[in-house]
Amino acid sequence: MHIVVVGLGLIGASFTAAIQKAGFTGQLTAVVRSAEAGKEAVARSLVHAYSTDLSSAVTDADVVMLAVPMLAMRAQLNAMADTLPDSAIVTDVGSVKGYFVKEALAVLSHPARIVPAHPIAGRERSGMDAADVDLFQQRRVILTPLPESSSTAVKTVEGLWTQVGAVVETLAVDHHDRVLAHTSHVPHVLAFALVDALAKQQEAEEIFRYAAGGFRDFSRVAASDPVMWSDICRTNPKAILESLDLFSQHLQHIRSAIETGDGDTLESTFERARVARNQYNDVQS
Repeated sequence: MHIVVVGLGLIGASFTAAIQKAGFTGQLTAVVRSAEAGKEAVARSLVHAYSTDLSSAVTDADVVMLAVPMLAMRAQLNAMADTLPDSAIVTDVGSVKGYFVKEALAVLSHPARIVPAHPIAGRERSGMDAADVDLFQQRRVILTPLPESSSTAVKTVEGLWTQVGAVVETLAVDHHDRVLAHTSHVPHVLAFALVDALAKQQEAEEIFRYAAGGFRDFSRVAASDPVMWSDICRTNPKAILESLDLFSQHLQHIRSAIETGDGDTLESTFERARVARNQYNDVQS
């Protein structure tokens, strides 16, 4: 099998490292922006070969994995559309499935070979230097196959993620984007917003100096790649706005309770949240 990974950031580089650790004996090719990055990837044994030309890199590919920011997907799809073999499977690792599906269907002529995927394994670090061979161990990877996706293509992509230690599940495209808006996209937006708001205060230096562990834990994801998260917000706006509106309404409810000194409302809200968070820990363990 020849796998072409387009983009060697955290996810792409971690996947190539992990699949080799799992005993993959096929060919791994990275498509990168510069020869320097490609040479480094080969030197680190992340891939067997590299190319800076996507069109030529995919001519004999069995699987092409797009590991690039959401708004870069269309350009990559266009670049390989004319040279991609009819039998090649196209998958991705993006956080927004509806946008990827729309772009892929607009460009590619064989929807049966399209298998969207989303590994729930992000970190605030990015780039090839952040690669972690164990990143996907016991982490969920969500597949959102199309009605046209062939069962063989789906099983192939599922098998690749299973090999690297992931737990593979399936969701409908729209359902995925709504769920991830609540659990990933909006939490990142809130972390970015809080840190940015505090950084603009005159006493910002003191605020950060005396910040406790709760602030550190909540704000950790604000160190994530701003380009990637800007793209996510621009490609999943409907679900993110719905989630933000829901949160805003609930936050206003809590604000009113604080303003009026309504301890019962505050305590019951915090208790429900505590129980829900503990249940989340049980599900994750």
